[in-house]
Amino acid sequence: MCQDRSILKQVNSMEKVRMASLVIYCVILIVGTLGNGLVIYVTGCRMKRTVNSVWFLNLAVADFLFTAFLILTIISISQDHQWQFGEFMCKLNSFVIIVNMFASIFLLTAISLDRCLSIWVVVWAQNKRTVCKAQLICICIWMTAMVCSTPYAIFRKLGVRDGKSYCGYSDSITPEQMWILGIFRFVVGFLIPFLVIIVCYVAIAVRAGRLHRVRKQRSRRIIFSIVLAFFICWLPYHILHFIELKASNNPDLKNTVMIVGPLALSLAFMNSCLNPILYVFLCDEFQKKLRQSICFVLESALAEDHLSFMSSRSLSSHFSRISRKSDSTAPLERKGTETSLNFTECKVVITGERETVSTE
Repeated sequence: MCQDRSILKQVNSMEKVRMASLVIYCVILIVGTLGNGLVIYVTGCRMKRTVNSVWFLNLAVADFLFTAFLILTIISISQDHQWQFGEFMCKLNSFVIIVNMFASIFLLTAISLDRCLSIWVVVWAQNKRTVCKAQLICICIWMTAMVCSTPYAIFRKLGVRDGKSYCGYSDSITPEQMWILGIFRFVVGFLIPFLVIIVCYVAIAVRAGRLHRVRKQRSRRIIFSIVLAFFICWLPYHILHFIELKASNNPDLKNTVMIVGPLALSLAFMNSCLNPILYVFLCDEFQKKLRQSICFVLESALAEDHLSFMSSRSLSSHFSRISRKSDSTAPLERKGTETSLNFTECKVVITGERETVSTE
């Protein structure tokens, strides 16, 4: 009797965790897709192509793909983890998610190194830091991420249990191979990047201590947020994975991992939503371009709506009144108009110069 209650309690707990994971994944899908989509639009279409915009664009693409493929996982979880998309999509889904996980982490490391070098080696950065080199580094990062992710896709297989299909690791994989994959993912995908990020931002903090007080406090807040988000999002996932490997012969510990594991995975996925906020939305130039883009879209939409509700007759009478009024006042206001046009041209030139300086 007590054993039945324990099993029932465990089933209820797992069901609650499944529903919580489903809700969290949906939020990550919506927020991550929209946030990273905005970053892709602004950095790819609105901002001048610089080294920073190349980093942010590739980071946003990695996170965008990472969150976009969550729709397959969401559908699988909603159907009690059944997989209805075939073995090829099982492998492809795992491959894409892990590729973009590695690519996102490698790009965060590259951004940290770039910022550190830009602050400490200013002359070298001005001479050697080019857009072309940043693009080549991004290509190398994507290729490395693909190579690192290939084994995880190879061992994925579609299994059948009780007449239902599930996407998971193949039964042929040995515990030693699982340990090798887990250690490799932890060392390459967390430990080394985390140590590099820590060293880089400690160096940046030391350098920022010599700056103005307001800028120093802002830099410290950004640095603390970046390192803390990286640490909180990914460390529980790797710890739970090692506990899961260790708990293969311990039923109680295995049940605990089955409950806590999905929450740790949700926390790791959440890092793709935080990246646009921490790395791009705190940038004043990005906020400026985003506001300009939104204002332009709203102005265009409102202008079209206003004109579409006006009939051709009202438009003709409206423009004829404007024409008569301009003809009657033209001799008196010609001098003032010329002055206004000259002032407007000067304002446009000054604004363009400020835009050029700010985007560089």
